[in-house]
Amino acid sequence: MLKGILIGIGVIIALIGTIMVFDARILTKKLFSFGDQNEATSGMKIMGFILGIIGALLIYFNI
Repeated sequence: MLKGILIGIGVIIALIGTIMVFDARILTKKLFSFGDQNEATSGMKIMGFILGIIGALLIYFNI
């Protein structure tokens, strides 16, 4: 039971990370209103990559 819950959480975290990487420019336009969008976009892509890795590791170590 706990294994299934942890795999589900890992899938959700990896999905959020993937969405953050691919839609970073759109998300920064909607969420932030400061001028330097390039810096915010690269920061969001890095954070999405890290979340994707964390989610994948959760899935990998629970299978």
